[in-house]
Amino acid sequence: MTTPGFGWLQIIRLGLIQACLGAVVVVTTSTLNRIMVVELALPALLPGFLVAWHYAVQIVRPRMGYGADKGRRSTPWMMGGMVVLSCGGVMAAFATIWMQTATIAGIALAVLSFSLIGLGVSACGTSLLALMAKQVPDDRRAQAATVVWLMMIMGFAVTAGTVGQLIDPYSPAVLLKVSAGLSVLTVIITALCLWGLEKSGGTVKAETPKNFDSFKAAFKEVASEPTARTFTIFVFLSMLAYSAQDLILEPFAGVVHGLSPGKTTQLSGWHHSGVLVGMLAVAGASTKWVNGRLGSVSAWMLGGCVLSAVATIGLSLSALAALSPVWPLQANVVFLGVANGAFSIAAIATMMRLAGEGGPGKEGTRMGLWGAAQAIAFGLGGIVGTAASDIAHAIFGDSRLAYLSVFIFQAMLFMASALVAYRMRSNTKPVDAIRRPHPIQWREGSAT
Repeated sequence: MTTPGFGWLQIIRLGLIQACLGAVVVVTTSTLNRIMVVELALPALLPGFLVAWHYAVQIVRPRMGYGADKGRRSTPWMMGGMVVLSCGGVMAAFATIWMQTATIAGIALAVLSFSLIGLGVSACGTSLLALMAKQVPDDRRAQAATVVWLMMIMGFAVTAGTVGQLIDPYSPAVLLKVSAGLSVLTVIITALCLWGLEKSGGTVKAETPKNFDSFKAAFKEVASEPTARTFTIFVFLSMLAYSAQDLILEPFAGVVHGLSPGKTTQLSGWHHSGVLVGMLAVAGASTKWVNGRLGSVSAWMLGGCVLSAVATIGLSLSALAALSPVWPLQANVVFLGVANGAFSIAAIATMMRLAGEGGPGKEGTRMGLWGAAQAIAFGLGGIVGTAASDIAHAIFGDSRLAYLSVFIFQAMLFMASALVAYRMRSNTKPVDAIRRPHPIQWREGSAT
């Protein structure tokens, strides 16, 4: 027997929490990265390692998904996760400032800070997904997931643009004040959104979920499915390409195109805005009025990866001395964001379908498997992108050639993702795109 579940007011409250989670993460992974590399002249591998570490911590996501399958309460985990995340965000800003006078001590504090960020994202994000699975009715779940996901992306875009304006002209004191203010604000908003939330809806499960005696048994069954394994490969490759580009975009804009910290942060905001446009484009193409005439979900997933490769090649061309002064960098970054958003939302639609294919009781474990693949890819992507940048700088002795080679490598990764998407398109049935997505953490603190 089912019960009413959440209405749109409760769904919007979940969306605000997701937006708060993304707001804290985007500052730590974009703005602090730029400051370490450009203002402090530290190796790009350092922020790459820190971001990789916070993703490595998120490998606990499958276990949290299993806990969601077992029906644990979500509110304490969400509130606790946001508090831990916010504390980690402030500590990370302080650690970055400290590196200027005490490099080793600052790095040590940064490792601790990014550990807290990873734990906070895992606890809050995974529990939010579990709560949606339990409390949102089946006939409203797809629309609710779309609203929450879009609100998270809007949180990325608005925060990046706002913080970019607030920290110009840059100073350590301004950075710390902005970071602390943002963290306090997100904790307050999360607390207000969670107040009485789980009491306002009932569990919406008509089927009896399959129970496993242990997490190991549940994970082994999910991981043994061929479709789940192929999709895991796609998630890994596409997110590896996405994350490798993400950590060098702002330093690239600062070094090659001479943009200030505020301008590069705003550029990151433009990228997130493009992601939002790409998602909405897929949503519009998947409505009942269009009825698939603009392409299936699998086609959008494949095409988005190909266009991401094209946009990344465009960034590599902008590194050429003859082209960089006249290259439309902002338009290129927006185009990249649109392509990223298109393949991301199509992949989320596929994920939502595949998560329920094994019947009730394994959705959280499946999401945890793909969340772990995403986290590992983002962690490796940060190291691969930044290490490749440092190595290319050492080999070529020229920043422009170094960034050109790294972006070409990322384009190859996007094309490899497209090949896997093509294989899935050949072997799977079409998906009703926008009515099947789920707000899994693909960027962020991915994916939240």
